Amino acid sequence: MNSDRMFELAQALAVAKSRQDVPAALKVLHDDMVLETPAFGTSASGLAENEKVLTRFFASFPDYNVVLQGHAANDETLVCWGRVQMTMTGDRFGVVPNGRRADLPVFIQFAFKGDWIVHERFFFDLAELCAQSGVSTDAVRRKIFGDAGVRQLAAE
Repeated sequence: MNSDRMFELAQALAVAKSRQDVPAALKVLHDDMVLETPAFGTSASGLAENEKVLTRFFASFPDYNVVLQGHAANDETLVCWGRVQMTMTGDRFGVVPNGRRADLPVFIQFAFKGDWIVHERFFFDLAELCAQSGVSTDAVRRKIFGDAGVRQLAAE
């Protein structure tokens, strides 16, 4: 697949996610889609699991918006960078956010199979999201990763 088509698919996914349109997002994903979000320690495999994860994500961040500002590609991989804006809501992370919209840099790595996205790694700074949302990074990491995740961070 050429880099223009890769970016077209990534942009279609970004637009669908920015509208919180899960069915439209799923249309550009391969049946074997794997979505990884290291900041949250999550990995979703297959369309059904991705649908659940995206639905849950949009419940926590109902105004999610991503803007892809640049990209680079080789024959197999597309890397995009840009900004994401989102407001942390609810108690999913065991904290009470301040209701302010966070604005963060984002880096996304995509792989493709056929004419679909088969793998996405979505990178952002959890500590910066927490800081802008007025919550403790340690408390959020503890909720996501348990006490071991916070102890490991303290040791680093």
